[in-house]
Amino acid sequence: MTKSKSTALSRGSRHGLGPAQIDAVAALFAVLSEPSRLCILQVLQQAPASVGELVKRTGFKQANVSKQLGILAAAGVIARRREGNLAIYSIVLPLVFDLCHLVCNGLATRARAQADALRR
Repeated sequence: MTKSKSTALSRGSRHGLGPAQIDAVAALFAVLSEPSRLCILQVLQQAPASVGELVKRTGFKQANVSKQLGILAAAGVIARRREGNLAIYSIVLPLVFDLCHLVCNGLATRARAQADALRR
């Protein structure tokens, strides 16, 4: 990043993001950058689930699911509640799906534009 861009970011962009907001957005994108976490979120989007259910539905090992759930919970993306001796996880930050949708649409638009350019 150039010095002028980093200075502009530290003072706030045209949307008024300050350093704390920029750090928070970057941290959320870092959490969402792991494919296994996105798979877990897709399952949780359908319904809250226990670790065992997530292991079955994702095919990941229990240790990996537990680790990823801890990261998602620490970031405030999911919540955990007790049901008897089970921990049930659910989405508390549904905007992550809006972000994923925006990214996917942007990638699809870009791919179509590149395909059109290659056909010409």
